[in-house]
Amino acid sequence: MSEQGWRAFLAAQDVDDWVVLHGGATAVFRTGSLVEAAHLAEAVTRVPGTDAAVLTLTAGTLSVRLTRDMWSLEEHHIDLARAISAVARDQRAVADRAAVDEVQLAIAAKPGAIALPFWRAVLGYSAAADDNAVDPLGYGSVVWMQELDEAKPLRHAMHLDVSVAREHAEARIAAALAAGGRIVDDSDAPSSWILSDPAGNRVCIVSWPDGAKPAQPET
Repeated sequence: MSEQGWRAFLAAQDVDDWVVLHGGATAVFRTGSLVEAAHLAEAVTRVPGTDAAVLTLTAGTLSVRLTRDMWSLEEHHIDLARAISAVARDQRAVADRAAVDEVQLAIAAKPGAIALPFWRAVLGYSAAADDNAVDPLGYGSVVWMQELDEAKPLRHAMHLDVSVAREHAEARIAAALAAGGRIVDDSDAPSSWILSDPAGNRVCIVSWPDGAKPAQPET
């Protein structure tokens, strides 16, 4: 795994329908009904190379995720994304980048205290990488283990990461603030913001890697 695949995808032309989230390149296509979304899904499955994709149907939308992890993106996924978008256009489906998001549960732990086997077992999840657990059906939130620096106190054990398209991050934040939240830390903006609800529970709004500069690691 390397950065080459997702960086190439972000730099590619004619993939404007797609957003690169933690879980890989994703697009949401709006149709007129569940039946039309199902027809679109069937057409997408006929595109060569979609065997590993995750398709999710709702009433009037089809979500397509090319991989289960952004680190699994490769350059051939660029052509695949273009081909799927072409199929969607042929069926008069409309891409909606604002509808693309991913919720990830981040569980913080000191080195040596990572409990991924527990979380995989209790949730019935499988491994997509050494530091996560994923829903094998493709619609549940990813669980990611965040290793904490030994020298730092454990401030909180869990938080949510909400990954969205770069141009929609600030709107999502504004809605959260209007609903009673507050910004805890925006020092890594526009890559990410840490928000809190009135009770102090934290959530990160993340626009990285969808065009935002990655946050620099702490020294």
